[in-house]
Amino acid sequence: MRTGIANLPLHGHHCPRWLFERMVKLSSAIIEAVVEEYGPGEVLRRLSDPFWFQALGCVVGFDWHSSGLTTVLCGALKQGLRHKQHQLGLYFAGGKALASRKTPLEIEQYADRFALPVNVESLQYASRMSAKVDSAAVQDGFQIYHHVFAFTADGNWAVVQQGMNKESGWARRYHWLGDQVDTFIQEPHAAVCGRPAGEILNMVAEESTKARDTSLYLAARPTEVVDVLKKLAGLPADRLRVLNLPAAHPVPQAGRIKKILTGLYDTQPASYEKLLGTAGVGPATIRAFALVAEVVYNAGASRVDPVRYGFAHGGKDGHPFPVNKQDYDSSINMLEKALRRARTGDRSNMAALKRLSTISNAYGKGD
Repeated sequence: MRTGIANLPLHGHHCPRWLFERMVKLSSAIIEAVVEEYGPGEVLRRLSDPFWFQALGCVVGFDWHSSGLTTVLCGALKQGLRHKQHQLGLYFAGGKALASRKTPLEIEQYADRFALPVNVESLQYASRMSAKVDSAAVQDGFQIYHHVFAFTADGNWAVVQQGMNKESGWARRYHWLGDQVDTFIQEPHAAVCGRPAGEILNMVAEESTKARDTSLYLAARPTEVVDVLKKLAGLPADRLRVLNLPAAHPVPQAGRIKKILTGLYDTQPASYEKLLGTAGVGPATIRAFALVAEVVYNAGASRVDPVRYGFAHGGKDGHPFPVNKQDYDSSINMLEKALRRARTGDRSNMAALKRLSTISNAYGKGD
């Protein structure tokens, strides 16, 4: 899993209209240039790279330390490419808050509208499971509130989603790349970015394999789970600390999850992924299984946090310097001009940009 530090406090969401309009144009032009040079699949790979994503946000004028970089940048991309998606073979679904819930419907609408040769149910499943993993299987104290699902006409996909911790005032971002996901339940992320939260419950870590297997075993034994939870609920707090149970993950009330456990017993999920994907199975159920698996069967789950930047045009809040409208417009015009010429067969401008990139990389390496 690729990792990188990107601490994101929950401020800075306000963006002036004049700047957002330019963000839409510049970010769209950059994505079009990447597609022109490398194809739509490369955009997915770059979106799943936290350093590239952060750099793109900084280039278009967002402050590196603002959680709004994620939400507004994704919104700018979705808006700016809305009428060019089919031409590029690249589609954006989802968004912030309620917009994230529309992701499955948007995937289906894109497929129907453009007659895309994609497996709609498979893409919808990838969207749902990536959100389920980061909201239930990885319990780090961050509530997912932003989910953007990007996919290509040949069915490849990437996810950029963000969670917030209201108590600490920080956010963290989760990156996924479909090409790298062999399974949704073991080390599926391309990257997780944020400030380490200390001990958490990470059921998709490799170290949690035994805990996952035991959880699946317990799914067929709801009575045993409920009985153990009731016994643990009566233990004094100091006894629970001996079991190394962090305060952020209290013992769930047996009565509240008994209905879910009974439903799992009736369906008998064949794998932990199917268990996790079952409707109604959320953080409390996952914690209950993990707790009983550790206490009764000595199958402890991972408590290691998986979380592991820069300006071309300034920052919208004036840091490290104010955005200069003239410079910003010049960058947009340069990219749009290069794209127009490239589509008529004149690739001199695109070649110049590539040479500039080569020179920049050489200086960055100290050559």
